[in-house]
Amino acid sequence: MIADQFPWLTAIVLLPLIASLLIPVLPDKDGKRVRWYALGIGIADFALMCYAFWKHYDASSASFQLVESYAWMPQLGLNWAVSVDGLSVPLVLLAGFVTTLSMFSAWQVDHRPRLFYFLMLVLYSAQVGVFVAKDLLLFFIMWEVELIPVYLLVCIWGGQRRRYAATKFLLYTAAASIFILVAALAMGLYGGGNMTFDITALASKEFPLGLQLLLYAGLLIAFGVKLAVFPMHTWLPDAHGEASSPVSMILAGVLLKMGGYGLIRLNLELLPDAHIYFAPVLAILGVVNIIYGALNSFAQTNMKRRLAYSSISHMGFVLLGIASFTDLGINGAMLQMISHGLIASVLFFLAGVTYDRTHTMVMKDMGGIGQAMPKVFALFTIGAMASLALPGMSGFAGELSVFVGMTSSDVYSSTFCTVTVFLAAVGVILTPIYLLSMLREVFYGKDAALLCDINNAGLENQEDDGTVCFGTDCFVPEDAVYDDARPREVFIAACFLLMIIGIGFYPKMAMQMYDVKTVAVNANLRQSYAIISQSNPQIYAKGLLVPQVSEVEVAPVLGTLK
Repeated sequence: MIADQFPWLTAIVLLPLIASLLIPVLPDKDGKRVRWYALGIGIADFALMCYAFWKHYDASSASFQLVESYAWMPQLGLNWAVSVDGLSVPLVLLAGFVTTLSMFSAWQVDHRPRLFYFLMLVLYSAQVGVFVAKDLLLFFIMWEVELIPVYLLVCIWGGQRRRYAATKFLLYTAAASIFILVAALAMGLYGGGNMTFDITALASKEFPLGLQLLLYAGLLIAFGVKLAVFPMHTWLPDAHGEASSPVSMILAGVLLKMGGYGLIRLNLELLPDAHIYFAPVLAILGVVNIIYGALNSFAQTNMKRRLAYSSISHMGFVLLGIASFTDLGINGAMLQMISHGLIASVLFFLAGVTYDRTHTMVMKDMGGIGQAMPKVFALFTIGAMASLALPGMSGFAGELSVFVGMTSSDVYSSTFCTVTVFLAAVGVILTPIYLLSMLREVFYGKDAALLCDINNAGLENQEDDGTVCFGTDCFVPEDAVYDDARPREVFIAACFLLMIIGIGFYPKMAMQMYDVKTVAVNANLRQSYAIISQSNPQIYAKGLLVPQVSEVEVAPVLGTLK
């Protein structure tokens, strides 16, 4: 009985935040105790998630579970309301898994370690809070809190252009977040009566089509920036290019997924009528993302920027699945988010491992390290195979579900489905080309300059002892660390790869957590489509239809805005 009344979700959200407040007073001189402390908190919180969901979450129910609600600011209608369902459980687990391993990967951080791990734990709380928030204002607050640690983590521990990348990230995401606040206030205030921001209560409101279209457009901008949807994506390559490896793992593994989660949670669930009109736009943007991201990857000489554009490409499949109007398509969008979170995290981690050895991210300067680091090469190859959707890997299951879901959609014309799937398939063909060429150039490139000018490197007196050179970086042997993957690094990569292969061979391991919920979401969409198609039976026959909104529908919207 006590277990049923225990505030599991509140504990999961607040544990890392409260633990982070103890870091400034933790006795530590060299940062070793702080990193063990942060890792222990991360493991404890992830274990708490697993236990709570294993014991108290029912995957056969599409409703909110583990609901906790406490009055926070009653005058503003703001409550501490948290809960989980099929959309949030897998992403909460993904956030805990990726963030914990990213803290383990940051073992060599020696610059301001207290501040680094403090920010990592605050970020841990904020991103979990986004996925469990049942109050729309609480969702917005958690969304905003997450921006601050990421900005500082990039700005302090990033590369040479870290301030530019961090500022660009903050400006893009903070400006886009305004649309979430405006949408929350509009939905909460609409209809008069008691002001409420509870997602369940908002779902029961009947918003006029005109208002839904305005809200949908604003939220699409907000979530499109986070999901790195073209043309709102330009912050992502800069952030990845300058962020440290642990931060890149969280950026690609968790933060991008907030955009996809927001689209399903708010746009699809709360604004189903507007989605009928915006779905073709999402499908087209998805195709653009897939091809644009893949083509831009070819032009990148920086490994992390190439992986960043690869992430942009893979997020296009999420948009396609969301726009499909099929159970399998939306299911595939969720699986693609989970799969990409794991795959991108391990690839950015391994990119950091190579940087620790070569001190460069320029791929042509790394050629030949495959012979020196066969374990890193093997792990990187497995991760790349998963990213290019090799059968038996999670990427294959996610992308195949989206393809079949889009192909089998009876909402769009056969021409639209054929063209969309064909263009998306072009992106799938491009993916192995830029990933395999990256592996060849990094690990077995023949054009890399493996010698450097010892005189210019200031190592004239060390010539007799020899030097270790990659590109333009020269080090005396005792300072060089060009060894193969260490046990800690193999363990981190293996944790990701085991999950990737496990989901690839048995996708139900992930799908069973959210399948019932995605079916319910799509059933609601299909119901809205059936109603709208009665008055407009050829809604997609002429391509992108600009909806005709009647004056009866416009009047309440104008009244609300006034």
